[in-house]
Amino acid sequence: MITWLLLLSLFRESTQDGLEDGVLHCGPQNVTLVHNNQTLLLKWEDDPSCSVMRDGLVYELQLLIADKPVHNDEVVVAPAQIGSTHSWKWTSHLPSRCARPSVRLRSQYNNQSSTWMQKTLPDQGEILVLPKEQMFEVGSTATFCCMVPDGESIKTMFLLNYKGSNVTTTKISEHVHSLTVHLDQQSENWRDVICETTKGKNTASFHAGYPPSDSSLQCETQDLESINCFWNITRKTEDVEEVRRKYLLQESPCNIGPMHQLGKCSQKVELDAAERNWTLTVTNPLGKLELHDRADLTKRVHMVAPDKVTASTVNPRNISLKWSWTVKKYSNLNLTCQVDVSDGNSNTKTENFGVGLTAAVIKDLIPHWDYDVRVRCGTAQHFWKWGDWSKSVKIRTKGDVPDALDVWMKVKEDQTVMSWKMPLANQSHGEIFDYKVAWAMTKDKNQPNQTNVSRSNHSLTLTLDPSEEYMVTVTARNINGSSSPSTIIIPHRNLDKSEVKTSWINGSNGSFFLSWPVSPNTSCGYIVDWCPVFGKCYFEWMKVPPNRTNTTIFSKNFEDGRRYLLSIYACTEGAPVLLQRREGYIRETKIEGELFKLKYKQEDSAVEVSWEPISLEKQTASIHGYILYYQDKSGNIFNVSTVDPEATSLTAKNLNISRYTFTVTASTAFGLCGNSSISVTLNSPADNLIMLTLISLGAVFLILSVSIIICYRHWACIKDKVCPPIPKPVLTEKWLTSPDEHTVRHLPFDQSHYNEVLDVPELHDQFRPPQPVVGQDYMPFAFSQTPKGYYNKPLKKLQPCLTLPTTGLTSQPGLPSFPINDVFPNPSYNLIVQGEDQQSQSHPEIQEGMPIIDSEYQPQSPEESFTTAELEEEPDSPVSCVSTYILLPQKTSK
Repeated sequence: MITWLLLLSLFRESTQDGLEDGVLHCGPQNVTLVHNNQTLLLKWEDDPSCSVMRDGLVYELQLLIADKPVHNDEVVVAPAQIGSTHSWKWTSHLPSRCARPSVRLRSQYNNQSSTWMQKTLPDQGEILVLPKEQMFEVGSTATFCCMVPDGESIKTMFLLNYKGSNVTTTKISEHVHSLTVHLDQQSENWRDVICETTKGKNTASFHAGYPPSDSSLQCETQDLESINCFWNITRKTEDVEEVRRKYLLQESPCNIGPMHQLGKCSQKVELDAAERNWTLTVTNPLGKLELHDRADLTKRVHMVAPDKVTASTVNPRNISLKWSWTVKKYSNLNLTCQVDVSDGNSNTKTENFGVGLTAAVIKDLIPHWDYDVRVRCGTAQHFWKWGDWSKSVKIRTKGDVPDALDVWMKVKEDQTVMSWKMPLANQSHGEIFDYKVAWAMTKDKNQPNQTNVSRSNHSLTLTLDPSEEYMVTVTARNINGSSSPSTIIIPHRNLDKSEVKTSWINGSNGSFFLSWPVSPNTSCGYIVDWCPVFGKCYFEWMKVPPNRTNTTIFSKNFEDGRRYLLSIYACTEGAPVLLQRREGYIRETKIEGELFKLKYKQEDSAVEVSWEPISLEKQTASIHGYILYYQDKSGNIFNVSTVDPEATSLTAKNLNISRYTFTVTASTAFGLCGNSSISVTLNSPADNLIMLTLISLGAVFLILSVSIIICYRHWACIKDKVCPPIPKPVLTEKWLTSPDEHTVRHLPFDQSHYNEVLDVPELHDQFRPPQPVVGQDYMPFAFSQTPKGYYNKPLKKLQPCLTLPTTGLTSQPGLPSFPINDVFPNPSYNLIVQGEDQQSQSHPEIQEGMPIIDSEYQPQSPEESFTTAELEEEPDSPVSCVSTYILLPQKTSK
């Protein structure tokens, strides 16, 4: 009996524990399966029979994909939790619906299990791309899946408008494909995943971004009534509203609008002189960030810009400014204000101090010049930062006299060129009218010479005495007056003929670098001038302060391949002192074309090839020497050279009698330039002598031929000069009157011909130009020459020429005097001299104006006239009979 009771109690206990036939009746009920993107959520409740379980329960879960278990898990339910709702989550790398997962669930107790209960997500019956509108952080990996209902298949799956890396697609089943991408860049907007199937397509959107990373919060005040906070936005703010960052300042929203690098948020607050914490909270769907700043904002005043900035007073070299403040609390602050002055090329800033400062003075300005002026201020005590700039104000200063001119000179012999640099706009202080140049000797105390030069000219040439020292002053004039005079002393000697030697200099990078030793003579610095060596010297110059002994010269007028002369002077209280001279090129260029006009001269077996000196204008590079190449007809080449750049000839020696080609070239930094050639055939010395003889004979023949031709063409003129015409004889008024009234000179005659002596009156010449003889009966007066002299034809038998004694002959007044060898004068008869075989039948004409007197003496008849001829003059002959004749009176018989 007791045994049956024990068996009955055991059966009842087993029934109370929910076991029947080894099957656990306590299990899950009201099971639900939901999804959220990539997460599955399973919920269930306990069967009422589970309430008798005293030791708690264990639920076994199994995740199946495509009816294959892929994950197992357990959920332990404590005794106190029996009867409540239980849940289980599972997150997949794929959206939960992509693989149509199923979850099986059963309970376990004392090695006994309930039956499996399975839940599967329902089929949507459409194309799905998951997840939708998901946000990802840049740098993460995202997986999307595409599901299609039965009867459809997937063709392709891809990203639109996003270039990610490591994009891969995977086929999970016939109805499910997945796409995985590494998000390595931020997307400015939503981007799409496209899934195309055999019957259509579907999309899902996503955004790749960053959690908030703003930094460096800093707060300040401008009006002492509000707070302005600034911070750095490390990344551009998003354009998508759903993912845009949200800002809270002191828990109050900030409407900051679009920002790029600097964020700003302002709020009205009550400020006190104490430090406070200022907090900015930044959030977006990917994260949250808080920024903090602790400060006393009364010490962080960023002032607003001054208002109504104007010029109250304008002078040539200073301006007075004034302005006002829109914030009244500034009037109690100790301020420092900065004035920025710009002239278009440079900026200068000046600072002014004061409580509630509203005015400032700007000094050291350029007269007649335009300026842009603006002002900003800050607190002098607890200076935080400069305030905002005011609006720029344009101001023009008043005009003034021009600045002193920069004057220099060049002296050459008695010519002095005064030159000055044209004043710049910031030096003229108004329009220049003209220039005045005055000069005088330094020892001269009188009023100097002066002249005006038009404003378009900037030089003047003066003719000064080189032996005197002059002082020259130059001034410029505008509407406001004349500038201070610029004075320069012209020395009494020619600077250009100084004994300073010229050295060589090489240009570099379009300039010349000059250095020189310190000069003890300098008192006001140094002057460096330069101009081209050839052509007209348009010189330029620059002035160097006394503490410098080097400079680099640049000029827009420098040209490559042109030689320049540079001079360095010491500026003294008197005339400038020449220190050094340099010559050189900015950059040498190759000498193009033929450079030489060659000549040659042979001396025995040597040939000297010469050329004219090379002008500097053709020397686009410095010539270091010359080389003479000579090549014979066999092709052998020889050369001779010189390093003298001034050489004008080179000689090739010991040459053979052959044909040579001579080539002269100049040696420069660019190599050999300016090649010129000449071909020469050498002659032997004998050939040269024959050639010289032939040339001499030819020259003599040419001279004689030219002389003969000239004499032949001008024979009449030569004859007239050598033998001028004989003047006609002229009779005195009473030469035929009584012989007692005249002094008679006796002429000696040869007694063999004449037995009586006749008294012959004096004959006188009256020279007249030759008179032409008219008529055919008159023949020109002619002479026939005989070896012994000239004779009248009728007296041809007389051999000696009639002579007159030299004694007793005295010249009478009014008659020409004749030297001892002169011809005895004739009576002025027009005589016809006939040839030996011809006698003239005409009678002599009596000179016009001569009285005809009947006398027993008659002029000689033509038959008795003498023919003049040159006689060989005998030493004892007192009178020469050359080129004249004597007519003797003849006694006529009655």
